[in-house]
Amino acid sequence: MPAWFGVADVLLKASGLVKGYRTAAGYVPVLHDLELEVEDGEMLAIIGASGVGKSTLLHVLGTLDRPESGAVSLAGEDVFALDEARLRVFRNRTIGFVFQFHHLLPEFSALENVAMPLLIARRPEAEAFARAGSLLEELGLAGRLQHRPGALSGGEQQRAAVARALAASPRILLADEPTGNLDADTGRRLHELLRRLNTEMKLTVVVATHNDRLAAGCDRTLRLDAGRLRPPAPG
Repeated sequence: MPAWFGVADVLLKASGLVKGYRTAAGYVPVLHDLELEVEDGEMLAIIGASGVGKSTLLHVLGTLDRPESGAVSLAGEDVFALDEARLRVFRNRTIGFVFQFHHLLPEFSALENVAMPLLIARRPEAEAFARAGSLLEELGLAGRLQHRPGALSGGEQQRAAVARALAASPRILLADEPTGNLDADTGRRLHELLRRLNTEMKLTVVVATHNDRLAAGCDRTLRLDAGRLRPPAPG
């Protein structure tokens, strides 16, 4: 085990992850015997050049994609040992996702978008909308609840996407280039929001970013390179 692994309570552990894709030109390796431990309550940044595999890694950690080999343990659960039905329930209850492109449903209001995961989980409608409204208000969108995504700014759309990711009170938030589609100032504010959620809610956050400056605000930074995670080079 690498010397830079933590020794506190581990929420997320990946061991020996291998993942690649078959294309017309042949097999393209992405993750190669990758190891990772994320401590409970940590905010971790994963940096690396575009196309190096950061999104692939987050998709595997978040169980949206399966590795060719290796294991992922989250909150003590060997996630890929679960059948698809149980995995889907576990994912919805345990993991929140924020992507570079917000993926809000354009025909629904911000309130409806945030309530959607709870409604899909068959939570009572009144409870789902109360939770959604509370989250949107907490993230500074109290006056935008009934606005559809097209009427929101880019930063507002991403804050609504963060609220949606938090709706089911996940143990961990995975953010894939969440500021990549925003201007520098809006991106900085969103990153500060994620940090506040980590600090105040004790939410474990893993954020993939190509922005070294933003990554510097996290507890720890790892660089994805040649399919493996390593500490960034000094300086």
